[in-house]
Amino acid sequence: MDKVIEVHGLKKSYGEVEAVRGIDFYVERGKLFAFLGPNGAGKSTTIDILSTLLQPDEGEVTITGHVLGKEDDRIRSSIGTVFQRSILDDELTVLENLYIRAKFYKKSKSDLKNSVEAAAEATGVTSFINRRYGKLSGGQRRRADIARALVHTPAIMFLDEPTTGLDPQTRKSVWETIQRLQKERGVTVFLTTHYMEEAAGADYVVIIDEGKIAAKGTPFELKETYSRDTIKIEPIDYECFTTQLQESQTIFKTSGGTITIELGRSLDAIPILEKYRDSIKSFEVVSGTMDDVFINITGKEIRE
Repeated sequence: MDKVIEVHGLKKSYGEVEAVRGIDFYVERGKLFAFLGPNGAGKSTTIDILSTLLQPDEGEVTITGHVLGKEDDRIRSSIGTVFQRSILDDELTVLENLYIRAKFYKKSKSDLKNSVEAAAEATGVTSFINRRYGKLSGGQRRRADIARALVHTPAIMFLDEPTTGLDPQTRKSVWETIQRLQKERGVTVFLTTHYMEEAAGADYVVIIDEGKIAAKGTPFELKETYSRDTIKIEPIDYECFTTQLQESQTIFKTSGGTITIELGRSLDAIPILEKYRDSIKSFEVVSGTMDDVFINITGKEIRE
């Protein structure tokens, strides 16, 4: 197991407010790692610490084998960060923005050109690379932000809610860019997101709440533990069907003429369908989701 990020006993307070309260986790090289939590849970504080923007009060952190607080320059050269708000210049073209960023890494003229071209190609910004950043659409801006974070070929990308505020089609396009970077270039992706369908595609998930780790595991493991599949049934005769369920002491919920029964697992739908097949007009088996996981763990909607 190749751990590219290791965090032990990390703490950070702002006065009497304990933002991060002694958390431990690791991230494997080349994986998509999702770091989730409601607002105020400690996500952004943790990312700021890992990105060397903020000094922790306690704890040990190593990133690509380098110790935080001692080898911060080496850490910065191995990471790229896409913040919630862009740091690019609206008045400059995408190309000009990328060149300015690449120059921070003291590259030769030929290396500079190659780095910018590679980042632009990887993120699909070449078609609008000579347009001013301030004139771009939301999705184009996001891809340019990712290209900016890629110009020095980082081993790790920190993406802090990279698709927030984008329409579904644009989110899909940006997400395809992120997945391509992870799979084709072996970039480790450290993601925070408010969209649980994005987290469902992660290799590993950590959920933080009130500064502590509330749960961690693969999306499958978390759904198995913290969510339940359900069967939604539209009966032929609503009153008769609910009476049958009550008589058999089956727990159910009703909404708009639909009856929902919680399942231990998807296969538990089969005996229900067999028992009541003559009373059912239509049905749908719904798998547990990462939204269910998040709410059951934190008791909060992630968008709060």
